[in-house]
Amino acid sequence: MSTPRSAPLGSTDRITGRAWGVLLVLGGAIFLEAIDGSIMGVALPSIRAGLGLSTAGLQWVVSAYVLGYGGFVLLGGRAADLLGRRRMFLVWLVVFIAFSGLGGLAAEGWVLIVARFVTGVAAAFITPAGLSIITTTFAEGRQRNKALLIYAGAAASGFSLGLVVSGLLTAISWRWVFFAPVLMATVILVVAVRLIPREARTERQVGGFDLTGAGILTIAMLVLVFAIVRAPDVAPEWTIGALASGIVLLGVFVAVERRSAAPLLRLGILRSVALVRANTGAMLLLGSFVGFQFIAVLYLQELRGWSGIETGLALLAIGIETVLGPTLTPWLVNRFGVHRVVVAGLVLAVAAYLLFLPVGADWTYAEMVPSLGVLGVACALAYGPLTIAATDGVAEEEQGLASGILTMSFQFGAALGLAVVTAVMVAVTGSDASPAAQLEGFHAALVVPLVAAILGVIITAFGFGRRSSSGEQRIVNSPA
Repeated sequence: MSTPRSAPLGSTDRITGRAWGVLLVLGGAIFLEAIDGSIMGVALPSIRAGLGLSTAGLQWVVSAYVLGYGGFVLLGGRAADLLGRRRMFLVWLVVFIAFSGLGGLAAEGWVLIVARFVTGVAAAFITPAGLSIITTTFAEGRQRNKALLIYAGAAASGFSLGLVVSGLLTAISWRWVFFAPVLMATVILVVAVRLIPREARTERQVGGFDLTGAGILTIAMLVLVFAIVRAPDVAPEWTIGALASGIVLLGVFVAVERRSAAPLLRLGILRSVALVRANTGAMLLLGSFVGFQFIAVLYLQELRGWSGIETGLALLAIGIETVLGPTLTPWLVNRFGVHRVVVAGLVLAVAAYLLFLPVGADWTYAEMVPSLGVLGVACALAYGPLTIAATDGVAEEEQGLASGILTMSFQFGAALGLAVVTAVMVAVTGSDASPAAQLEGFHAALVVPLVAAILGVIITAFGFGRRSSSGEQRIVNSPA
């Protein structure tokens, strides 16, 4: 028998004060993780100068974080289910603090790259643990939807503000790009210890842990993410070989899981068409957004000569999602449902990329604002509701797994979008660094986020299935 559970903190008609405190802590954690993922952008030139890094070494300051995050996130999600969500959140937050601090103290490039890799691994455990704490703390329905939309708004605002914060901190010293998250994470840790409730020890949590499956899956994820991250810099044959190796390892993982008495990933969860569509939509949404943001930053800084702070302030127009996500989006979800709001958001993303597609060498900021503003609204409508769709109806003991799958989708989407956009620009411009060639490369690369958003509309247009608790439980609790 499992230990009886206490009622969710958000199970009443309104969110209680304790539940608001938990939501504030977890929202702060995802805000921190989002800022940490985007804050490197403006600081990279200063880091290169401070540590004497080559271009290849500088690229690994970003790629090491993505590799650690994407490689371990599914393991992190399942560990939250089996070993305890609160425990995983707190332990890995301590690791995050330690290695982010190490990055700020680094005197050599390799130390910084190692620190970034371990920080990414820590984020891979923190994020699914935090998201699954929300989905098990708040009762399914309006209260959980509201909590998830606020949580998603915190993530979006962190990502949007990362560039601005990076510019301001770099003006003091690039080391503060690492020290500032340490200070914020320490405050979150102290408050989290007091507010996040302890979990009942269930049969699921004290059961076996599939170490073989965990090892194979982690290696497969590392190989796949590594192949995507390195794709723009290596021969196509190498990328194809690495991707094929990753896929073979996933096949081995599936075979192991079918025979495991306590599988790391219960394969039956992937039979939910709604879950697969939601995660595919999430991958395409973030992939298109990250690819577009990369193009916009290069256009403003390399072609137009804008400073890092000017670029960050310009992109703040996208930050309208920070306001709309927790305010307008919950009302729209309650009024029209998750599916319609997601599709509307992706349609607006298509419109935003179309508006920016004819960008010229002398565009004024006023000509750019409509595209940036529409993209902000698109993200506000699609990001949070996709989070709801990807976790709604999943059994409580598998919320960490569902959260890990969603986080992996976001990370793979970001890595893939960045890699494809970079590959297209390199293929079009070659060694020609003239403004005309750069602009041609930007125009070609802008097709990538446009196509991704169109695919997102097509995939999510078919809906996420009927959300009745009995029907959904039959899907997610079916035997593997």
